Amino acid sequence: MAELLDYAVLSRLQFAITTLFHILWPVLTIGLSLFLVLTEALWLRFGNIAWYHHSRFWGRLFLLNFGVGVVTGVPLEFEFGTNWAPFSATAGGFFGNILGFEGAMAFMLEAGFLGVMMFGWNRVPRAMHLVSTALVAFGASMSAFWILVANSWMQTPSGGQMQNGRFVVDSYWNAIFNPDMPWGVSHMWVACLETSLFVIGGISAWHLLHRPRDADFFRRSFLLAAGIAVVVTPLQIWLGDGSGKLIFRDQPAKGAAIEGHWDTNPPGEPAAFAIIAWPNKTAQRNDWELSVPGLLSWLATGKLDGQVRGLHEFAPEDQPPLLPLIFYAFRIMAGIGFALFLLMTWTLGEWLRGRLDAVHIVMQRWLLWAWVAAIPLGYVAVDLGWTVREVGRQPWIIHGILRTSEGASRLPVASVGFTTLGYLLIDSLLLVLFVVFACRIACQGPDRSLPAPQPGLQRQQDQGHRQQVGQA
Repeated sequence: MAELLDYAVLSRLQFAITTLFHILWPVLTIGLSLFLVLTEALWLRFGNIAWYHHSRFWGRLFLLNFGVGVVTGVPLEFEFGTNWAPFSATAGGFFGNILGFEGAMAFMLEAGFLGVMMFGWNRVPRAMHLVSTALVAFGASMSAFWILVANSWMQTPSGGQMQNGRFVVDSYWNAIFNPDMPWGVSHMWVACLETSLFVIGGISAWHLLHRPRDADFFRRSFLLAAGIAVVVTPLQIWLGDGSGKLIFRDQPAKGAAIEGHWDTNPPGEPAAFAIIAWPNKTAQRNDWELSVPGLLSWLATGKLDGQVRGLHEFAPEDQPPLLPLIFYAFRIMAGIGFALFLLMTWTLGEWLRGRLDAVHIVMQRWLLWAWVAAIPLGYVAVDLGWTVREVGRQPWIIHGILRTSEGASRLPVASVGFTTLGYLLIDSLLLVLFVVFACRIACQGPDRSLPAPQPGLQRQQDQGHRQQVGQA
């Protein structure tokens, strides 16, 4: 209990709460914005008004998601100055610049063209509207890139050195393209896309089950989401495997914590993989486990007899905390990834058998209900993945350079506890309101009475406006 009243622990808890709430919305913002680019491009390419109505329908959900994401993200910026001032002073020369890049290059681009994307129908040429939608999507992905660059640098810091208590950058290239960055950015970006696909597919499946009159409309979005998922779900598993191998190379204590692995296996002898276990940091062992001989070596190193460092090689104070949380969060996350892959495989099989055509798709009730049930799974996997990523890095805020306890501001415990409770209550309220309004938008369905903008309409309006001005 005394540890829970520590100012650094409470600041970590506050940042964890605000981050896990905030991340729920950028995930869908990134993936749904790319989906909107695709549907609008399909409309302009083939002239089918159904794709235009898809852009309008899914755009409403995007706007709600974007707004809540902005509101929940603002406190995180302030927390670096209030709760983590020593960290900001130490790493601000690089970390602060990267967050500045995110705000200037990405968020401003995204926010600047959002108004044109949402309210520019019939006001700008159709090609310009598509460009605006693409720039919003590009800004959303660029925002994720810079934030992941900053976080990846905290995982594998490079490109500079510590001088007089501050990190001085020698090479921005090496700092930005640190060892974790390619895997961290790609794994998270694809997770956003995968989560969004199953949200789109799940909402479409719900309508196919309950709104037969909209079956043709939502069959399009369902098949489009499922078709992209055929590529995305196995790609995400491959990226996860690569990211895992990188952890064992560059953050071996985190890797050992993820697997509940205590003793380094001797050369030539493979390490066992614990399917389930209960890691006990106090006792420095697993209280119990069910393991598969030899599997961990292959998973961690790609070699059947690869050596995997155990937690006993690190002093207890250098081992991550909350070992059961890390152990099971990783397994649930990975399990969700394979479950989504199996759902995609099932869907592909039904598709190839001709059972997803306009007549038979509404009869695949078990399949459609599985897609509905999959809507929250991507969010759960993302939050659990961030839990593993961040808790596993402890006790370092900058791995190997600055401990978390040294990076926290020495604030009154009561102040940190009060603001943490406030954030929890406000974020919970925002989550409830978002779910209510998102369900309302999703259940209302598309407004297919909206006429599609016609080519040259804006030019005609401009000419009419000029004539009115001239007459005046």
